Amino acid sequence: MSAIAGLLNPRSVAIIGASADLSKMTGRPVGYLQKYGFSGEIWPVNPRAETIAGLRCYPDIASLPGAPDAAIVLLGPDRAEAAVRDLARKGCLAAVVLASGYGEANEDGARRQAALKEAAASMRLLGPNTIGLVNLTDQMMLSATGALEVGDLPAGRISVVSQSGGILGSLLSRAADRGIGFAKLVSTGNEADLDSSDLIEHLVEDEATDVIAVYLEGLRRPEVFKRAARRAAELGKPVVVYKVGRSDSGARAATSHTGALAGADRVYDALFRQYGVIRAETFTDLLDIPAALVAGRRTEGDRVAILTSTGGAGTLLADNCGLAGIDVPAPDAATTQRLATLLNEDPAAVGRNPVDVTLAGLRPELFRGAIAALLESPSYDAVVVVIGSSALATPDIVAGAILECQAGSTKPILAYVSPHAPHLVRLLNGKGIPAFATPESCASVLGALRRRTLPPAPAPVAADAALLEGLPAGNLNEAESKAIFARFGVPVAREYATGDAAGAEAAARALGGEVVLKILSRAIAHKSDLGGVKVGLQAGQVPEACATMLERLRAAGAPAPEGFLVQERVRGGVEMILGFHRDPQLGPVILLGSGGVAAEVFQDTALRLLPIARTDAEAMVDELKSAALLRGYRGALPADIPALVEAVMAFAAMAGAAGERLLEAEINPLFVLPEGQGACAADGLVVLR
Repeated sequence: MSAIAGLLNPRSVAIIGASADLSKMTGRPVGYLQKYGFSGEIWPVNPRAETIAGLRCYPDIASLPGAPDAAIVLLGPDRAEAAVRDLARKGCLAAVVLASGYGEANEDGARRQAALKEAAASMRLLGPNTIGLVNLTDQMMLSATGALEVGDLPAGRISVVSQSGGILGSLLSRAADRGIGFAKLVSTGNEADLDSSDLIEHLVEDEATDVIAVYLEGLRRPEVFKRAARRAAELGKPVVVYKVGRSDSGARAATSHTGALAGADRVYDALFRQYGVIRAETFTDLLDIPAALVAGRRTEGDRVAILTSTGGAGTLLADNCGLAGIDVPAPDAATTQRLATLLNEDPAAVGRNPVDVTLAGLRPELFRGAIAALLESPSYDAVVVVIGSSALATPDIVAGAILECQAGSTKPILAYVSPHAPHLVRLLNGKGIPAFATPESCASVLGALRRRTLPPAPAPVAADAALLEGLPAGNLNEAESKAIFARFGVPVAREYATGDAAGAEAAARALGGEVVLKILSRAIAHKSDLGGVKVGLQAGQVPEACATMLERLRAAGAPAPEGFLVQERVRGGVEMILGFHRDPQLGPVILLGSGGVAAEVFQDTALRLLPIARTDAEAMVDELKSAALLRGYRGALPADIPALVEAVMAFAAMAGAAGERLLEAEINPLFVLPEGQGACAADGLVVLR
């Protein structure tokens, strides 16, 4: 038996510091294990009691009759470390430490937490600063949460992993009120040892778990999370995450535009999108979405039919669906005729969506017929039945009609309960019909039900130690940066680096036509801010422009440049930004977006974590608002999107090969020229560790 399996479903449990008063927090675990019918051995440890709740009580851990599979430590930080050490010596598989005052408190607490982990040796730890875990599948409660006082907790097939104990209790009580069952719930707390990714990875393989809901503050080991998410996608087990900490106020100051645009929360967005994880946008979604997904029905598109017996509620739901990007189309001709015959109305009166049956009354045969017609229609991917006040007196009619129709279709069917009727929501959920009390919840759930296919994992690019050998730490100048990009196949503009004005003029004559003149400097990342870029010069204008640039740098107190860069002028393309950023939590990130000097103003970007596949690069283009410009907007020529995708893949290969030494890299602008003419990097920046 693995340590996590022993923790979630132990044969024997030791309660360290158990109280004989079951009403106390330290008495609850024994009481809950008995109350919910735990079938294994319960071994309370308390030197001041001989029995607790009819069980023999042991004076210390050494006196236990054997090595427990799991233990819960109810002692304060001053005594918890010794208890953990004794449990490890006894051979316990895993222990839960509830006490706070560790890493979440201060530096002294962090030292106590490190000592606690050391005391555990090979024994696994959950916590500290956790409320424990609840296994409703096997009726095993290793927790002190007061939410277990509810009593009537239905078992289900949703498991929860939460970095907050309070949130675990909140979800448990909210779900019980709505008739939603859970399989297992685990609070990971400070994650001194076992973390969220460990638990998700284990629950993905749990036969009793079909959906995993996660309350996440941050990831300690993103690679384990990625592996677990990919495995979940393979098994068809959705992972729904509510991620807190969306503010970028504490983000690291970045040298490049990319660093400023790739905010921490946006990188989590990219991670979830890339690995098939569904993001809950609100806390309510964290319960609503899994409650719908656990039915096992997914949509193939975003078209929904709304059947309502109350006009206003139907309109409210349709409006919220529209805001969420869910289509509410009118029924096709055959479905309209079927509804008209059923309702004995003119087709013109029923050929709308929502389909309003208010005037026909809530008759079982009519209700069943209308639901069946909409489920069988090729125009719809899902159906939402709006339940009005008229259903309060006869809830079984509504539930029966939906259940009967649900059995004959594979499409999702949801219920929106318009009046305040918690008992009706609970009844429907208990019968396997996802039911919700708000139109916003219905719309969010419909957006999450779309079937997602995860492409095969791309192979990572092996790091090349020689790639950056001999280059200095900090910013490279533009010529050095673009030379690295070019080695991997990123097309760059024709250019010459030179040390003085005379060389710059000669370079301009060699290029011919109009040129772009730039200062060449490792110390100045954003040249245009200091007047270090001049566009559209003829060769004869270059010496004067060089002098003006040097004067402006002196006036600004900026360091003298290493020289000048003279570049051919690129015309007629769409300006994009292509960047690399090393996120402190999640690692290397690629960014693609609308480029130019206003890149940070428009913030039209798409992100992916390395490594990326070609499908990722193509999807990044599709996510941009500026994709409309690339495809040819208002008569403009379409841009060379395949060349842009190739540039993204080449840039990603460069970032992978550069390894840990690469902190940031950026091409801005990357000109995407008209179709068939390729792409061209017109500026570049590399920042090295």
